[in-house]
Amino acid sequence: MNRSTGIEPETNRTKTNWKKELGEWGRSIGTVAIVAGLIYSFLGAPYAVHGESMMATLHNNERVVVNKAIYHLQQPDRGDIVVFHATPTEDYIKRVIGLEGDRVEVVDDVLYINGEAVDEPYLAEKRKEAADMGLPLTENVAPVTVPPGHVFVMGDNRRNSRDSRELGPIPLEQLVGRTELVYWPFTDIRLAH
Repeated sequence: MNRSTGIEPETNRTKTNWKKELGEWGRSIGTVAIVAGLIYSFLGAPYAVHGESMMATLHNNERVVVNKAIYHLQQPDRGDIVVFHATPTEDYIKRVIGLEGDRVEVVDDVLYINGEAVDEPYLAEKRKEAADMGLPLTENVAPVTVPPGHVFVMGDNRRNSRDSRELGPIPLEQLVGRTELVYWPFTDIRLAH
């Protein structure tokens, strides 16, 4: 530093500023990575839909955002579209049909919860396709009472879905979260209901 002018030589200032800026960038990138990791681990995560079991609501290869925090704050509701650990290596996406204590039954293509017929408007397209083939969309399901700490799930494409009819009720601890939003393809961004 030149004592008479109080000005630091240009070369030293440039080196110092470059190192300082690099350090600031490193801290910023690290902070963003930590925040992104926390969001991914605890709040929301992207998932890909594989297969046709949720058509016509969700389609093969669509990408969805799953709210991973929701079931730490509240219990699932009927109608929620959830991702759950179906096997140690596979996650499935299905709709919650029955909650703990519910008696679930399907008779003549009508879903009954606790003896009450349930309107399922999200099945309209697939139900019409099945009717055009002279088939029911949902085969009869003998009465099942959902045990405590479980949910009963089914895909919206009932003729092509591996769900609680085969797997049995799903333990709540296997739920990853609730599907909130379809974000891919961009031309079809929408809430997932």
